[in-house]
Amino acid sequence: MDILTSIGELSVDEFMRRHWQRRPFMARQAFPQFSSPIDPAQLFAMAASDEVDSRLVSAFDGRWALQRGPIARLPARRKPGWSLLVNGVDRHDDAMSALLQRFRFVPDARLDDLMVSFATDGGGVGPHVDSYDVFLLQARGKRRWRISPPGDERLVSGAPLKLLAQFEPTESWLLEPGDMLYVPPGWGHEGVADGECMTFSIGFRAPSRHEFLAAFLSAASDSPAGSNPRFSDRGRVATQRPGELPADLVGQMQTWARAWRPTTAEIDRFIGCYLTEPAPSVWFEGPERPLSGAAFARAAATHGLRLDRCTRMAWRGRRLFINGECIDPPAGIRRWVRRLADLRLLSPADLSAALAHASLAGLLHGWHEAGWLLIGTQRG
Repeated sequence: MDILTSIGELSVDEFMRRHWQRRPFMARQAFPQFSSPIDPAQLFAMAASDEVDSRLVSAFDGRWALQRGPIARLPARRKPGWSLLVNGVDRHDDAMSALLQRFRFVPDARLDDLMVSFATDGGGVGPHVDSYDVFLLQARGKRRWRISPPGDERLVSGAPLKLLAQFEPTESWLLEPGDMLYVPPGWGHEGVADGECMTFSIGFRAPSRHEFLAAFLSAASDSPAGSNPRFSDRGRVATQRPGELPADLVGQMQTWARAWRPTTAEIDRFIGCYLTEPAPSVWFEGPERPLSGAAFARAAATHGLRLDRCTRMAWRGRRLFINGECIDPPAGIRRWVRRLADLRLLSPADLSAALAHASLAGLLHGWHEAGWLLIGTQRG
């Protein structure tokens, strides 16, 4: 599928200028005559797997309840008031992955996953706020959405979900298949199924400063021992106040905290690795029958190559980042790895020239053996 060029009556450029991270936008028939790539039975099967992140939310008799997956047994579909949410469906289905790729008018580093929610009549997850941008694409049936501007974010005390205690909607829409609502971060919103329905949520990554620094400092702590000085107090005299923090120890730690400055190169390297790290639930499997380098090159030149749907890949300057790893490719092959990151595939025509570089052929072969890269440009 091609990347979207318009959202409703707006071009993508207009949408980004007027609405992105500013205000909601309702797009009628953003996907005309839309037909869901998956049906409820497929979603239920995913929710029963321990390889998939799923939740069951219900509000029977006015009491909210949350159950985390795997979920093997669901309430009856005729029973109103419950919702099943399955995260990262794009990582388990090629058609859903292709749908997510249509939103690549935003950089891959921001694009997160596609969540699917199934709900019976009256089902939903209550009024809430997200800290990230989200497109809500109606896939089956109807759902009514109500939104409220940023404001009071106090939550209902004791609830199993993060429900807004004060939710005063200012707008409301009933979405049908193909309609899509964009909600920026901080806007309150609530969706309630009007009959049985399915909704696709396209979410975007928005790391917080604390999340980023915690990950960065953890990575920095793994630096080689040679650059990791340790406190020493040789010559210390016996103390008469063992409960007092020793001034020399405190002083040394203060010096370390004030003096430590990561280099720009270290920060840039970590950012690329951090933003391409796959989700914790993702793992890759190589081919059942590994190919020799020569056999791989012949197959790639004939059928092309594409990134596995779970692979994250990006580039910046001379560096390439893939699945949390950093590579400095030789100058002669940078255009090809950048093309692979931008298009997520290399055609046979591309590869007839690209594979002339032995270093690129070896790199691609290694990624194929790791399961990061697949032969063929057609989705299954």
